[in-house]
Amino acid sequence: MVVMLNNVSDVNTMELRRYRFDELKKATDSFSDERLIGSGAFGNVYRGVLGDEKRTVAIKKAHSESNESAEEFKNEVELLSRVKHKNLVGLVGYCSEAKHKILVYEYVSQGCLLEYIVGKERNPLTWQQRVNLAIGSAKGEFQNQNKGVAHLHGVEPSIIHRDLKPSNILIDDEFEAKISDFGLVKKGPNGDASHVSTQAKGTPGYMDPAYCSSLHLTTSSDVFSFGVILLQLVSSRPALDHTRRQSEYHISNWAKPSIERGMVEDILDVNLQLEPCNNKVLLKMAQLGIRCTAWEPKNRPTIRQVVKELEEALCQVTKSAQRSSYSEESQSFSIDSVLLQRFYVESFEDISIRSASLRCIDVTNSSNNNEEVDGR
Repeated sequence: MVVMLNNVSDVNTMELRRYRFDELKKATDSFSDERLIGSGAFGNVYRGVLGDEKRTVAIKKAHSESNESAEEFKNEVELLSRVKHKNLVGLVGYCSEAKHKILVYEYVSQGCLLEYIVGKERNPLTWQQRVNLAIGSAKGEFQNQNKGVAHLHGVEPSIIHRDLKPSNILIDDEFEAKISDFGLVKKGPNGDASHVSTQAKGTPGYMDPAYCSSLHLTTSSDVFSFGVILLQLVSSRPALDHTRRQSEYHISNWAKPSIERGMVEDILDVNLQLEPCNNKVLLKMAQLGIRCTAWEPKNRPTIRQVVKELEEALCQVTKSAQRSSYSEESQSFSIDSVLLQRFYVESFEDISIRSASLRCIDVTNSSNNNEEVDGR
């Protein structure tokens, strides 16, 4: 099928700016290698500065003039012009002149997640940053209180990304995650339909094996991909590792025995072992990763369930830290040479009072009105 996009007339682009090719060529110094910041299945991504706006943007230029590239171009324009969210990379505008198919995005300055968990270019992530990025990628604030993938899956009909992976999760100045690269998106099933039948596409290691074998696409296919990302956040290992034996080739098969024993330490990124971290939360994240990558889609949680359990685990840690902080603020003081200690009690059921003699002091006349009280 030939997709004609000279005027993108079938897409709502009222909020998008249409750029001329020569504007974008100038903004990227003729798409020079010095401006190249990334490359994907659809095309190369360049850092550009728009002359009239003095705005830094990311400009994605298609590799070819194929029908497939045109379809991916249309997918991104259509999706990002109607779906707005803080955890989805924003589309600023586009160019569709003759053979030129170019997309202009907001510039996300801190690179992609892949650079932090596998590459050497960035400082290692703390355990809190890893958990927060996982939650941000999956959930957030919108009309229905969804973020990221949950927002895509929550609209009607649902939107299936099909290519979730660390290189498609960008990080902004505030260390918020932004999902990018929507060239392979598909609308989910309508009505009573359970799936969409479509050719298998995606990235090896992140593709749902059930989808690959049946060609039945559902939102659980994105859940599988997200599970791989969760395991990578914990371990900083590649999705597929040719150095491991065949039975442990995929990260889920490698990690599963350790996680089933509750031994998250066996798979932890070495950088996490060099700093204080909460192994309980990291174990929970790894357990969710294993559940998300279950072979049978029916055994996987929904992305909303993943978000809920991650947030609950993080909330428990926060409450525990607050109690610990309160306890550390306790102080000793003395009355009439008797040393007393202020302390925090979770509930009165935690108090055990043993036989003791306590002296009751009248603070208005402490020298004359002291009497002893039996604490039994």
